[in-house]
Amino acid sequence: MPTEGRPDLTARTLLRRAVRRQSGRLSAGTALIVVWHLSETMVPVLIGLTIDRAVATGDSEALLIRGLALIALFSVLSYAYRFGSRLGFRAVQRETHLLRLEIAGHALAPRGVRTTLLPGETLSLATSDAESVGFALRSLTFTLSSAASLIVSGWILLRIDLTLGLVVILGVPLVLVLIQALSPLIARRAGAQQAAAARATGIASDLVRGLRVLKGIGAEDVAAQRYRRVSRDAQHAGIRSAESYAAMTAVTDLLSGLFLAVVALLAGRAALDGEISIGELVMVVGLTQFIAEPIRGLGDLSAQLAQAHGSARRIADYLASPALVSTGEHQLPEPGRPAAVTVELGDLAFHSAPGEILGIAIDDPGTAAALLTSLAHGSPGVRLDGVGLDQLTPQSRRHQLAVVPHHVDLFEGTVRSNVDPSARLDDSALAAVLGASAADDVLALDPAGLDAGVSPDGAALSGGQRQRLALARALASAAPWLVLHDPTTAVDAVTEHRIAAGLRDLRHQRDGAHTTWIVSSSPALLAAADRVLLIGSGRVIASGSHHELVDHPDYQELVLR
Repeated sequence: MPTEGRPDLTARTLLRRAVRRQSGRLSAGTALIVVWHLSETMVPVLIGLTIDRAVATGDSEALLIRGLALIALFSVLSYAYRFGSRLGFRAVQRETHLLRLEIAGHALAPRGVRTTLLPGETLSLATSDAESVGFALRSLTFTLSSAASLIVSGWILLRIDLTLGLVVILGVPLVLVLIQALSPLIARRAGAQQAAAARATGIASDLVRGLRVLKGIGAEDVAAQRYRRVSRDAQHAGIRSAESYAAMTAVTDLLSGLFLAVVALLAGRAALDGEISIGELVMVVGLTQFIAEPIRGLGDLSAQLAQAHGSARRIADYLASPALVSTGEHQLPEPGRPAAVTVELGDLAFHSAPGEILGIAIDDPGTAAALLTSLAHGSPGVRLDGVGLDQLTPQSRRHQLAVVPHHVDLFEGTVRSNVDPSARLDDSALAAVLGASAADDVLALDPAGLDAGVSPDGAALSGGQRQRLALARALASAAPWLVLHDPTTAVDAVTEHRIAAGLRDLRHQRDGAHTTWIVSSSPALLAAADRVLLIGSGRVIASGSHHELVDHPDYQELVLR
């Protein structure tokens, strides 16, 4: 069965793909950064030549020419860096944007994503991890330019003095090899730090979203202890990662400092022995001081690539996660009409006719959750007109079925954008939906009406107000088959009766126009159903209208208690 994941994607292939996708900008940017770095290399060389051929000889014309050459060199240096960095930064931002789109697209895939990541952890992938991978491209640009400048510096030193040139050519790789020994440690600690920070972010996001519920059940202290624990783990992981970076920096500075001291000592002795001129001594000292920067850059590259590799691995693992919902290629002949439904999930088996309001009272929340999961994920045990949900195309299933869980998210925007995200309903149709869900009471509290603002997840609304807006959005979808799970647990009894009547009036004015399932133990909603199924111990134990079941002892205990 096809999957929307990318099992072939690894950290290395993701990084290689990033370089390939931005090759044009990277090539142009790298070329300019190389020019900048080589211009930096030539500054001490030009100063040394000026000393030997103009200052020492007293040649004013040569001094003027070399002064103009120095001005031109600094102009090239400045503009090359300016435009090279601009191209490199554009490549970084472009790749980061593409990664974010890919992560968001995977999260919003019609078939869902089978992952254990919390929402906050997924957000971390699209922010810090995507940025880390993007900035690895910039590191690559400066790596190539640093390598080019070191090669040119070594060649110039060879021309000045064979011993100095050999020391640089052999010493630089040795210093870099010693620095690389810390890279695996940094990679492990950076990956652990990113994962721990993402976990803390995810838990913090969940706690903020559920703060009202936590206060209601008095679980603030337990939640705070849990977050404090994961936050402390993230803190310790961050400290260990920072220690690794500090060790890398210390080793880099120590080795490069010792290396440059040796080069400067050799150059000083050569100058005292008359083997090189004063101008050449200035060149050597200037080049050795300049070499410290590319060596440090190449040392930092290891740490940056280690961090980018950890981020790329986390992104690749997420993008490789398989689809949550199974799917097929079957298309219903009339996706806009309700179909007969047959459910066979272990001991739970029943049939639903097109166009009915079916109430489902379940004694076990686990059984209710399993039923809704089977409907939402496309179980082969649920068939429409004999066709399993897993055999339908995602489009056909979306046109036919809408499963609305008990906990529904609201989005930052307005009442209108939350109820009718696709903006396909006119004001009269919206008014009908809002009336059926009793959400018009929410509008009456704000003079802006449909344009009233809604904060993220409806944090400024009461539980009942959020439920009514979520129900209004479900009704606005006009799905032929609508499944509602406990849609009125946070509203009062009067509003609940009004919603029950509104559901029937809006969706069942015409025979066979819509099918509605209501998974609930609410007497008001079940009384409005054409038929009610009483499910106990995972199977149907009674069936009939609400009034026919009121004498059943299990129904009385579950619904009429």
